[in-house]
Amino acid sequence: MSNKVFVSGNEAVAIGVKLAKPKVIAAYPITPQTIVVERLAEMVEKQELNAEYMYVESEHSALAAVMGASVLGARTFTATSSQGLLYMAEVMHYASGGRVPLVMMNANRALALPWSIFGDQRDSLSMLDSGWIQVYVEDAQESLDMIIQAYALAENKEVLTPVMVNLDGFVLTHTYEAIEVPQEEQVDKFLTDFKLEGKMDLENPRNLFFSSSPADNIRFKVQQHQAIVASREIIENLDKQYGEITGRSYGGLVTGYRTEDAEIILVTLGSITGQVRDVFDVLRTRGEKVGVVKIRFMRPFPEKEILELCRNAAVIGVLEKDISFGYHGTVYTNVADALKNTNKRLINFVGGLGGKNISQKDIEEIFSGLKNIDKITNTVNFIGLGV
Repeated sequence: MSNKVFVSGNEAVAIGVKLAKPKVIAAYPITPQTIVVERLAEMVEKQELNAEYMYVESEHSALAAVMGASVLGARTFTATSSQGLLYMAEVMHYASGGRVPLVMMNANRALALPWSIFGDQRDSLSMLDSGWIQVYVEDAQESLDMIIQAYALAENKEVLTPVMVNLDGFVLTHTYEAIEVPQEEQVDKFLTDFKLEGKMDLENPRNLFFSSSPADNIRFKVQQHQAIVASREIIENLDKQYGEITGRSYGGLVTGYRTEDAEIILVTLGSITGQVRDVFDVLRTRGEKVGVVKIRFMRPFPEKEILELCRNAAVIGVLEKDISFGYHGTVYTNVADALKNTNKRLINFVGGLGGKNISQKDIEEIFSGLKNIDKITNTVNFIGLGV
């Protein structure tokens, strides 16, 4: 039976968390993620969700609290954004190095200075080397579904790596959409009970969060790296399994749109993808052979999939809400590396910083630039500066 609800992206995340049945939730509010932990607090208060709700004094404490609960064998959840994510940075490396299977939602928001509560993706992309799996969602439905898939991924015995689910601040966290909520029985079939081998146990004590010698340290780092590399196939399989149960799947690491005969492709990340598709659909009616590649996972990075989806295109643009100051946008750097052995022309477009709107006109101008790429002299091109 259909179970449609009209909710924001934040509320979709909270519903997904509820269906995953965590036992410990640690919360510290920060705009624009606060609604997530508010809704979860309501669910716990109404006894709709049987979980211990911890209101802690900082984001650093929130992540430390769920990490401690997880190694005791409890499924957990926390959420953050922007400066709060940076405040978690120390614990993030502890969690990934300790192979703690956490799930965290991050509401993408600009970093200070200048101070801004509005969205871009510099917060999470600056933490790309923290050892977490990172997924970026496009709409509220994908937000709910990926929270559930994230638990199955993080807790997979071959992965045991924390997963960060990223939503564009306000554009997605506060926008209301109709979504389909899976039945509890469907989620229970997909997501089994959390059983952590090697958990903290007084009856079977183990050495957790230990030190290492210079001779051994690299072995742990290699294992971390191999686990995320191995997660590529597991992500694909989980997405298919979820689709068989719920009727919704997302293509795994990356999704292509009208790429088969595309001569020009724009690579996107997050909620801007839908608008790019709409503009490119109009361009298709004018005879322009354009396509879209939506990156879903930045770690592990879908280099083989991007190479395959872009195989017939001569010109590739990368549109992102991020800049690695003094070089390129981080997404562009990764895409350029994936395509380094091809003769394709690549251009980086940076926009949406600090929440600035990326308009239909901006996307049309990006296409015009890609079509006349010989006239563009800069690798990095900031869009929307003239308004």
